Amino acid sequence: MSPLQIIIATGLYLVAFGVVIYFTRPTLRRVMGALAGGAAVGVFGMCAIVAGNALEVWQVPITWTVAYVLLFYIGFAVSISPLYLITWRVARRFGWRGLAVCIGAIAVIGPPRDYMYAATFPDWMVFAPGIAPVLADAAAYIGIVSLGHAVMSLVAGPARDDQLARGSGK
Repeated sequence: MSPLQIIIATGLYLVAFGVVIYFTRPTLRRVMGALAGGAAVGVFGMCAIVAGNALEVWQVPITWTVAYVLLFYIGFAVSISPLYLITWRVARRFGWRGLAVCIGAIAVIGPPRDYMYAATFPDWMVFAPGIAPVLADAAAYIGIVSLGHAVMSLVAGPARDDQLARGSGK
């Protein structure tokens, strides 16, 4: 993935983050919590990429310069942050069971999504054959959602205690 591609993708995810903010009506504290979750998961995701490359379940080519790694990390963190506002709303409405369903759904949806990207953009990622890469990718998604949601909750408090912004009537 070239630096320009990372910048474009990050910009598109920033727009998506704005749309999710508009529809989920979080407080500023919740938005900051989602960004903190994204920052924590950025580290987790970079470690997952390195581990997957080392275990040869996938190959994600990364140029190991400070500028490229920082750009890649920021893109990763920004791209995942909108998800935490969605899991917050689900947890606010349905509690831990709803969050568990989200985690399971993402573990099922994530690997085919990544395989689609890998097929479309083989310079970005290549999966090894077999079931191990699918399971590793699903496990990475479980970690991504769980860790990010937990960090957001630590920063912004539990979902059930939140009030919505923009005159929600609560």
